[in-house]
Amino acid sequence: MASQSSNVENLSPQIIRRVAKEVMELMSDPPEGIKVLASENDITDIQATIEGPSGTPYAGGQFRIKLVLGRDFPQSPPKGFFVTKVFHPNVASNGEICVNTLKKDWKADLGIKQLLLTVKCLLIYPNPESALNEEAGKLLLEQYDDYFKRAKMMTEIHALPTCRSSKDSRTKPEGSHSSSMEGPSAKKHASDKKVAEKKKRDKKRTLKRL
Repeated sequence: MASQSSNVENLSPQIIRRVAKEVMELMSDPPEGIKVLASENDITDIQATIEGPSGTPYAGGQFRIKLVLGRDFPQSPPKGFFVTKVFHPNVASNGEICVNTLKKDWKADLGIKQLLLTVKCLLIYPNPESALNEEAGKLLLEQYDDYFKRAKMMTEIHALPTCRSSKDSRTKPEGSHSSSMEGPSAKKHASDKKVAEKKKRDKKRTLKRL
């Protein structure tokens, strides 16, 4: 955290304003399939969620990534990481992203939006020639079906949204629990009703005797 704080201190006010402005614009008008999450405490730590593109083994997944702006930004590119685990040729085991836009093709006038779109594009067009994950790169080139299955399995384990499934899983037990609770409640209600009817009949008999 200290190093990130020092990055803020070492960035010029103009760069900080530029980054903050672009982040706010991305939050209000995000690119398709991308949601930007800004840190209130550190503008140099930018996170986003990217939807897995259809037609890829990442389809349906929600992938959290982060861009960390160094103290030399924008002269040097930010570092990109997948926070969500992913099986991809250009993503290392620690989540580091290898893409030319973040390396040799970096230009100081490139914006955060372009970086996020580049990472999303990487999910559609992996580049096995600059693989950080050699196993994924080899499978992509030699056994694509196996690569697809492995990447899809990792997506299903780590990247599928859990809100709906957890909600459904909570709803079902609650439904079954409530139905089991309704049994005794219904019986008690019926029993109370019978007692009330019996008292009513007894009252009528007493009145008749009088």
